[in-house]
Amino acid sequence: MIVRIRLGSTLARFAPAPLLSLDLPDGATVEDVYASLTDATPELAPALASALPVLGGVHVERSRTLAPGEEIALLTPVAGG
Repeated sequence: MIVRIRLGSTLARFAPAPLLSLDLPDGATVEDVYASLTDATPELAPALASALPVLGGVHVERSRTLAPGEEIALLTPVAGG
């Protein structure tokens, strides 16, 4: 199944593009997205450790199963003062 990944600006600096597609097996989870991205783009690994997965504007757990065609955003927390 194809899943799209939208990377927040901090993560996009380390990737070939801010919007990626992954071909994952049926039943894949958000954690599988993290693993696949780490394998395909090792320079993303440090930043992915703090990235939050968001589906449909809602933070989801890494154990959530994905459906074909879903788009997941990976965002890094921001702090301000």
